[in-house]
Amino acid sequence: MKKSLMAPVVLGALALALGGCATPPAATTAAPAGSASPTASVTASDYKACMVSDSGGFDDKSFNETAYAGLTKAVAELGVQKNQVQSSTDADYAKNVQAMVDDKCDIIVTVGYKLGDATLAAAKKNPKIKFAIVDSDYIDPKTGKNTAPANLKGLMFKTSEPSFMAGYLAASLSKTGKVGTFGGAPIPTVTAFMDGYARGVAYYNQQKSKSVAVLGWDTNKQDGTFIGGQSPFEDLPGGKKVATNLTAQGADILLPVAGPSGEGALQVAKSSNGKVASLWVDTDGCISQAQYCPVIPSSVGKAMDLAVFEAIKAAKNDTFTNELYLGTLANNGAYLAPFHDWDSKVSADTKAELDKIKADIIAGTIKTTA
Repeated sequence: MKKSLMAPVVLGALALALGGCATPPAATTAAPAGSASPTASVTASDYKACMVSDSGGFDDKSFNETAYAGLTKAVAELGVQKNQVQSSTDADYAKNVQAMVDDKCDIIVTVGYKLGDATLAAAKKNPKIKFAIVDSDYIDPKTGKNTAPANLKGLMFKTSEPSFMAGYLAASLSKTGKVGTFGGAPIPTVTAFMDGYARGVAYYNQQKSKSVAVLGWDTNKQDGTFIGGQSPFEDLPGGKKVATNLTAQGADILLPVAGPSGEGALQVAKSSNGKVASLWVDTDGCISQAQYCPVIPSSVGKAMDLAVFEAIKAAKNDTFTNELYLGTLANNGAYLAPFHDWDSKVSADTKAELDKIKADIIAGTIKTTA
């Protein structure tokens, strides 16, 4: 099992209301990782909130790390106790969830699509414990009905929306007329980014009468390029290899959707002497991957930290429900991050067009999925 925990991270730009689109409060900053003591103004509580990572671990500079920031925020602001366990392989999930059950946690938050089965089984077996899971839901695809038990809440994010904007941005910045994307594995929470990105490029082409190509994803076939293997989200050399292959084919703006493995794309971009850039996902890469900020035009973010915090808060306050939370552009649960070092490289026209695209997505005028 991994020993290291995440470094302090900045929380998502705006707080989320788990029930819908309420106006969020101002941004906050997470307490340092490993900080178990609440702030002086918060009364300590016996309530225990716990978390299980996927195999990326809490120091992945991506979604595990961001979700963990929500747990540390709950410690600092709600006075709850905490425990956490990091998974090293997929085989760890069920036993790690059970370890948190055995530790008498009041709410257990699991992180990642692949923990879906283990989380559901534990929730059914332990109805007095609250569960929340990041990046998974229990919506019946045929009926649209939420099949989650009363003590289990899915925390999902419509990443196709900001990914669509990222695709439009990438197409506007490309010098070669080719952009690329790749994933760790073909699972819905990965392909949603890739598909939205490709649709954003297609929209740019439509609006500008251009023909920017997308390497790594085919919207018609709903298939693309993936690292694969036993540990695709912990394979940095694999990520670098795929990124290198895409750039060799001419792609100059990349979107890696592969957790820590995606850093391989950042490495390729950094060593390209300005010829290649790479977006980041889940977090604002200029914060979580600050050393690569000069090659990151923007990032497709998910405010998982605040979704996790609100789930813990609701459980502690006895207002918890199994209603699915869906983070969107409209409720600031999904977002396109600032341009940072690239601000001067993004034209005023493109910025205005992205603002319009965001408004149209929120209004339903632009569809980001099939």
